[in-house]
Amino acid sequence: MTLSVLDDGLYAITDSTLIPPGQLTSSVARAIAGGASVIQYRDKQAPDPARYREAAALATLCRQHGIPLIINDDAELAAAVDASGVHLGRTDPPIRQMRERLGPRAIIGVSCYNDLERAVTASQAGADYVAFGRFFPSHSKPHAPPAETAVLSRARRQLDLPIVAIGGITPGNGQSLLAAGANLLAVIHGVFGQPDIRAAAAQYAELFRDQVYSKLTKTETETN
Repeated sequence: MTLSVLDDGLYAITDSTLIPPGQLTSSVARAIAGGASVIQYRDKQAPDPARYREAAALATLCRQHGIPLIINDDAELAAAVDASGVHLGRTDPPIRQMRERLGPRAIIGVSCYNDLERAVTASQAGADYVAFGRFFPSHSKPHAPPAETAVLSRARRQLDLPIVAIGGITPGNGQSLLAAGANLLAVIHGVFGQPDIRAAAAQYAELFRDQVYSKLTKTETETN
């Protein structure tokens, strides 16, 4: 895969209903400037030519900044724009098929909702990260079934790969998910639905700096 481990941090997911036409690349650039460490391109409505143009522009932008671009659901689009990988949901093709299409270096993520068994199966099949959620009421997916924070703790004990939390995450509640075992916080509305995208992303990025500081402090205390 492109990266052996995704860097801990903000996993920002685009939404065409939140971003004005023609402003996708500049909006994502602001999210990156604020501290996003992974970008996912997600658009299920635009025609294929428009999706290709947008994804290709984001792929170029993300390469310039050295961060992964993940394409939601669409392995063909990921291959066409040379994205870092693809994110798969419940109804998408199996990991094996995606790996054959995208190659051994692609990053393949899998939505696991509140299902630890699904995450274990995905890990065994070669997934590079798993995502759980929604954990809180969500603007983007208000009807998605809820997940319990305990699933993050169980996943952290059983799995040796990055864990993503998604669903209604804010700078105020995100720390609880990191403490439970999440490595990345996936956010849509909390970043791209805000008037100042860079500042919004920076608030999430600060949670991870706080997490690193807490770990260092704990290590120093135990050492002394």
